[in-house]
Amino acid sequence: MKIDGSCHCGAISYEAEADPDLVGICHCTDCQKFSGGAFRIGVPVSEEEFILLSGKPKTYIKTAESGRQRAQVFCSDCGTHIYSTSIGDEPKVLRIRTPTTNQCNQLPPKSQGWFRSAQTWVTGIPAIPSRQKH
Repeated sequence: MKIDGSCHCGAISYEAEADPDLVGICHCTDCQKFSGGAFRIGVPVSEEEFILLSGKPKTYIKTAESGRQRAQVFCSDCGTHIYSTSIGDEPKVLRIRTPTTNQCNQLPPKSQGWFRSAQTWVTGIPAIPSRQKH
C-alpha cells in the first residue's frame, strides 16, 4: 500500500510502500516517553521503499533495554517523530509512525508488543466517557 505523510508543521514529508498487515502497537516505556502517550503505533518499511520528499529530520540515538541502539528520527521544528530504525551497516527497516501518515485510518494495528509495560488502564479506554469535541 502506498502511504504518504508529514510532521505536524509540514516541514518534513515522505512517501513509502507499506504492508498494512504489519502495523503494530509498542507499549515499551521508551515508546511511551517518546510519544508522550501510552504507546506508539508503527509500520515497518524497508529503507528502499521510503522517500523523503522534503525537510531534513534530526536523529537521536537511544540505547534500548536489549542493548541495541535505535535511531529516533523526528522533525527538529515541531518534534514530531517520523520513524525509528537500527544503526549500523545492515539493511535498514524504518518503523514509520502511522499517525504521521495521511492513511492512518486505513492502518489499524494488528499486533501489540512489550505489553508487559502497557499502562493498566489501556484496555479500559472504551469504558471511559467520551465527547466528539472538547
